[in-house]
Amino acid sequence: MKLEIRNVVCGYGFKTVVNDFSATVSSGEILCLLGPNGVGKTTLFKSVLGFLKLQGGAVLVDGLDVRNLSKKAFAQVLGYVPQAHVPPFPFTVRDVVVMGRSSYLGAFGTPGKHDIEVAESCLESLGVSFLANRVYTELSGGERQMVLIARALTQEPAFIMMDEPTSNLDFGNQVRVLRHISKLAQDGLGIIMTTHFPDHAFQCHCKVALMQRNDVFIFGSAEEVVTEKNLYDAYGIEVKVKDTHFEYFTIRSCMPIIEETDSSP
Repeated sequence: MKLEIRNVVCGYGFKTVVNDFSATVSSGEILCLLGPNGVGKTTLFKSVLGFLKLQGGAVLVDGLDVRNLSKKAFAQVLGYVPQAHVPPFPFTVRDVVVMGRSSYLGAFGTPGKHDIEVAESCLESLGVSFLANRVYTELSGGERQMVLIARALTQEPAFIMMDEPTSNLDFGNQVRVLRHISKLAQDGLGIIMTTHFPDHAFQCHCKVALMQRNDVFIFGSAEEVVTEKNLYDAYGIEVKVKDTHFEYFTIRSCMPIIEETDSSP
């Protein structure tokens, strides 16, 4: 399947924040949205998800405008992993994940055996089935993030949007979450994620949409888009993009150039 963001214009009321943005992501691919604060990444995210009404353009799945889908059908095409989520009640992890099955239930329906099996299978696939009976609000940040991903997976969508999935996580949990994201794409899921770390685009072998100010957008592979010049244009800082060679593979990373200040009296 293919999700296309075509010439999208979005904003709030009569105020336009993002103008004429286009990008595509297919099943098995990851699209990484990069850019400095204030360029409209969150606004674009909300508009693609339908939280904000598009001012122009369209979001298409295999050529079908998602505005023509019912809310249930849309939920079965596109899942969502928020940056943070704290439920009002101390639900168990299993209950939180089963909530992802709501688009398959009737107005007054309750989850059945199959819905619970799907939820437990998603927890198992992410390696966190041992959390099933834990209270969600008592989990660490990394554990909560994995549970939110499992909840989105129970929708059985073709695509998932993740809003800064490694935000507020320590280094180890960042790596674990990114590994699972890469594995989900390898299994055929299409993923769109926002991040503040250009390195993530290389680590997950992403397509990249780099959003700059004044409605400048660059879309392409990580190698094409995440360059020293483009990062300087976007963030206003000098960056060195460097390849580190190992015996069987090479890792590309971004290193900001921090000039030493003269601290002598």
